[in-house]
Amino acid sequence: MSDIEDEAVARIAGNASEDVKRALAHPGAFFVNRAMLEGVKGPIFGETITNRMVVTEVSVEQKKEEPSRLEGKVVCELTVEEDMINGGGNIHGGCSAFLIDICSTLALTALSMSNTGDVYISVSQSLNIVYHSPAALGDKLRIVNTTMTLGARAHSARTEIWNATHHRLVSSGVHIKMQPSFPKSNL
Repeated sequence: MSDIEDEAVARIAGNASEDVKRALAHPGAFFVNRAMLEGVKGPIFGETITNRMVVTEVSVEQKKEEPSRLEGKVVCELTVEEDMINGGGNIHGGCSAFLIDICSTLALTALSMSNTGDVYISVSQSLNIVYHSPAALGDKLRIVNTTMTLGARAHSARTEIWNATHHRLVSSGVHIKMQPSFPKSNL
């Protein structure tokens, strides 16, 4: 790896291994690489946004509520730019949903990699969001993601998008993911 890459990983707080931090250090590259493995050509949805995301923490710790269980946590930062806003000049609800989807997946990946060394392939089953307050063009966001469960078939995570500029909660969500089912043969 390059010195620049090593410096980026070294800036990420948290107790996750260097390998886990390195895998998640660049969300844009993480999701584009997954798309390329699946044969997707050209840009993917939200690629410009994920390329601007900065991962600031990756941790795996005992759950406070149940110390026999582990919890993955990934914190990302991002500034609201023009490709993220609605007609009123605030972050679009669909963009908030996208951020919750992507960033909660990073927390689930941190936990799965720490437990098994592998990345679970999963798809969204449910995404429940509450919108609390606006974030305007230029506001800095802090996106805090923690795992809830990492089961054999279903995985869930909780996300809070904070407006770090104005110190208020923008949106929160719970993301449930599952193993994908494959199409049945037409034979």
